Amino acid sequence: MQFTAKDIAALLNGTVEGDELVAVDQLAKIEEAQKGSLSFLANPKYEQFLYSTNASIVIVNNTQQLTGPVGATLIRVENAYSAFTLLLEKYNTFKLYKEGIEQPSFIHESATIGENPYIGAFAYIGQGVKTGKNCKIYPNCYIADNVTLGDNVTLFPGVVVYFDCVIGSNVIIHSGAVIGSDGFGFAPNGDGSYTKIAQIGNVIIEDNVEIGSNTTIDRATMGSTIIRRGAKIDNLIMIAHNVEIGSHTVMAAQSGISGSTKIGSRVVIGGQVGFAGHLNIADGSQFGAQTGINHTIKEENKQWGGSPHLPYKDYLRAHVNIRRLPDLELRVRELEKMIKDLKKDVQ
Repeated sequence: MQFTAKDIAALLNGTVEGDELVAVDQLAKIEEAQKGSLSFLANPKYEQFLYSTNASIVIVNNTQQLTGPVGATLIRVENAYSAFTLLLEKYNTFKLYKEGIEQPSFIHESATIGENPYIGAFAYIGQGVKTGKNCKIYPNCYIADNVTLGDNVTLFPGVVVYFDCVIGSNVIIHSGAVIGSDGFGFAPNGDGSYTKIAQIGNVIIEDNVEIGSNTTIDRATMGSTIIRRGAKIDNLIMIAHNVEIGSHTVMAAQSGISGSTKIGSRVVIGGQVGFAGHLNIADGSQFGAQTGINHTIKEENKQWGGSPHLPYKDYLRAHVNIRRLPDLELRVRELEKMIKDLKKDVQ
């Protein structure tokens, strides 16, 4: 679908400098753009490309001064970065727009499907499932019995949602994620073997949550594993049974949370962070990459690093000292030799 500079300027409340009828059908970086592309300039470091780009249209700030000829049509706006972000959102909406029910797919006769659905080929929707309005269920998704989806839920290809799980509105779950698989519960026996403990709870995901590809969220043994409103979960993350993640908490890839740990609101968790089980983590906590947390944190809005975790500044100081250990070892040996030589002289 093509849009003219005039159309885009009207959407962004901007002004056109150049051919207002020039059309574009794709977005691109200013240094890589070709004819028919729309780009933007917000960072002064990239200003050189404004005079050499092949883009047909470039969005710039109202304050942008030109120091040479520009081949592209310009759209001047108050904030070029914000304007381009809005266009990215609109473009993505167009790209992802789908509707209707493709065949072959299976929808149980007892399932309730909301208005304006998209259900891709080879999707399976089980008994008693309820979906809200404008839900998009891409091909090869599996939605087990008695699952509930709110409005505007998107499940990308290959998502699996086990029975009885509840997903709120405006939730996005990316390909390969598994919601509601069994928690890791096994009782040891006297002979060294293990007996599986039935996991009869569910997973509840509240509104405005996004979950990345190949992330797994285990169902509770009893009760619910809960992801609170607005949380953002990256790819390749493991969330164990009966965990609770607070509202607007963000987690980067390859992090893991052991069973029954409660993460507060607005917590920031870097990549490869690990939490032991049955902990409580205060609101606003921040964890650097590869932090290991093995006890409850009660102080809010603190930064942590290292494994086991330390206050972040202490961790940085300790890391500096670790790097100095070879030199310290050499100095200690030199001091030992000096002391030994002094003892010889005394004797």
